Amino acid sequence: MAHSLVQTLAQHHPAMSMDVLAPAWSRALTERMPEVREAIDMPLGHGELGLGLRRRLGRALSDRYDWAIVLPNSLKSALVPWWAGIPKRTGYTGEWRVGLLNDRRRLDKNRLRRTVERFVALGLPPDAPQPPQCPPPRLAVDTERARAVAERHGIDPQRPLVALAPGAEYGPAKRWPMGHFVTLARELLGKGDQVMVLGSQKDHELTHPLRALSGVHDLTGRTTLGEAVDLLSLARVTVTNDSGLMHVAAAVDSAVVALYGSSDPGFTPPLTERARILRLGLDCSPCFERECPLGHTRCLTDIRPAQVLEAMETLS
Repeated sequence: MAHSLVQTLAQHHPAMSMDVLAPAWSRALTERMPEVREAIDMPLGHGELGLGLRRRLGRALSDRYDWAIVLPNSLKSALVPWWAGIPKRTGYTGEWRVGLLNDRRRLDKNRLRRTVERFVALGLPPDAPQPPQCPPPRLAVDTERARAVAERHGIDPQRPLVALAPGAEYGPAKRWPMGHFVTLARELLGKGDQVMVLGSQKDHELTHPLRALSGVHDLTGRTTLGEAVDLLSLARVTVTNDSGLMHVAAAVDSAVVALYGSSDPGFTPPLTERARILRLGLDCSPCFERECPLGHTRCLTDIRPAQVLEAMETLS
């Protein structure tokens, strides 16, 4: 989603050079953003304070930048730009950052409902109209490289391909039931589609029922993030929970059927016009919990595979 901000900055400041400081795992994404000059790895994981390391990194980056835009709202995320002595440091007020940011913005969650709007607004003047126009993320993909990756994993790039992304790092309240994915995969295989399953090594533990189907290419835990980007660019449709791979699929122009349960598509929707969102809108959702507080997860289990197939047909 940060690519919408990157594109906005490039449009308004054509001569600007942009670097991105982010976790090392995200380099496969930032390197596919043509506007980004350099990806700088943040050597700390989520939740790690690491004051000494942040200070050293900040000092190493001093005298290189005129402007820093801090997307996370945490105190620690504002420390590196402050220690780097960057003259203009922009971000939303929050978590005791008054002395660290000197271009503090007040976040109006009613006017800036979507995460992508909040990101883009930080790259515009404080008095710019809100919500801002947000260009959709578009990750660059080399078609020949994508085809080579597919063939290496036993996928025929000439045949119709459907991607399934059954994982969700946040928790089971965001995961459509695996049994539904299995039913959907059977239907797709019967129609002559190739079926590819993508996700992390953690997801590999969940996808055993899909691996049992002859013809399913279960690549969970077997690809790099860069390879997953390439493979998703070849998928005619991606069926996915509300997850990072949903956003990647949208950014490489795969049509997307997005399944929402405990989360809110008004907050983090797939940023593409080629998307169908399936959400039941039960009274108890969105609850934003990792596990269903009521123990039934009906917000997802009651979305039937036939509904997903129907949504896919409208995108074909």
